[in-house]
Amino acid sequence: MTRREWLALVGSTPLLNAAPNAPAAPVSIAKCASYDGDVTATLATMFDQLGGLERIVKGKTVTVKLNLTGSPGLRLKGRPLGVTHYTHPKLVGATAYLMGRAGATRIRFVESGWALSGPLEEYLLDSGWNVRALAGAAPGVEFENTNNLGKGKRYSRLKVPGTPYVYPAFDLNHAFEDTDVFVSMAKLKNHETCGVTLSLKNCFGNTPASIYGDDSGKDEPNEKPNSGREAVCHSGKRQPSRSAPQEINFGSNHDPGYRVPHIVADVVAARPIDLAIIDGIESMAGGEGPWIRSKPLRLVQPGVLIAGTNPVNTDAVATAVMGYNPRADRGTAPFATCDNTLLLAERHGIGTTDLNRIEVLGVPIAQALYRYES
Repeated sequence: MTRREWLALVGSTPLLNAAPNAPAAPVSIAKCASYDGDVTATLATMFDQLGGLERIVKGKTVTVKLNLTGSPGLRLKGRPLGVTHYTHPKLVGATAYLMGRAGATRIRFVESGWALSGPLEEYLLDSGWNVRALAGAAPGVEFENTNNLGKGKRYSRLKVPGTPYVYPAFDLNHAFEDTDVFVSMAKLKNHETCGVTLSLKNCFGNTPASIYGDDSGKDEPNEKPNSGREAVCHSGKRQPSRSAPQEINFGSNHDPGYRVPHIVADVVAARPIDLAIIDGIESMAGGEGPWIRSKPLRLVQPGVLIAGTNPVNTDAVATAVMGYNPRADRGTAPFATCDNTLLLAERHGIGTTDLNRIEVLGVPIAQALYRYES
């Protein structure tokens, strides 16, 4: 990256997008060439740069939201899921080990996998994971399917503070409330609807399909969901189950490029992220999964890991690493057909997208740069 390119990247967004009082926290970038390297040691160094993992997890219950979007049967060019669009199991295992060593008393891995109504462990096995090894990586490892009630007896209602965009509150699996620390473990990749899918967009999957899915119950949740969230969340053709808080201005906007980014910002405001970890060792460009047909998909090897304690700051740095301006408005790549989720979260007061206010530790953005636009 030249000096001119860097200045254009950090200074080209109109001032009206700025939120000068939004929080700023350091973000760590590390080079990691492959999953066969010492991922554990690399992560440990990054957590030390952020002030130490012990201060975040010691003596606490930690819930980790994975990114396992799409059916395990869908592959890009026959490649393993973890090197294209899933969080890689080796990174997950290393995180569990380090959290256990730092004193976490319980580590709960959660995900609302595609059409998943049974145990998350079965989904992981179908994805080729060694569930027994992951469960043994640290004391107190658990798994929870958050597409429905899972192991809980009731849903937790988490309110959106301030002025919500779409929903005033969300009914979520108990795991998102019964925890001391919430971690979003994402993949460094594009998204057809939101431009990029990082630690913020990863939390779109917090919403249970039993309530927000196409086949969710009209009045009560459907505890055996078998669909996505197209009708409720993407297009706004129907409300979620009446047992949950309803959309504020139902029917006013059916554009997924507006709806999904705004809903994501609401979700993250309701369930704050305490630690963001983004897997950019290997990934894919052009979309979030092999089912995308709107753009050519490419296998990419950025060879980086990114972590931070503020998700907006972390995603801003990650977006810059992908070669984009994290403060770009709709109409500019990667937000060509959608609103910028990062800016919406910034306006909720979650964190800043201003790279000039974010301290980058480890490898500078310019040295980690891997352009996702071909």
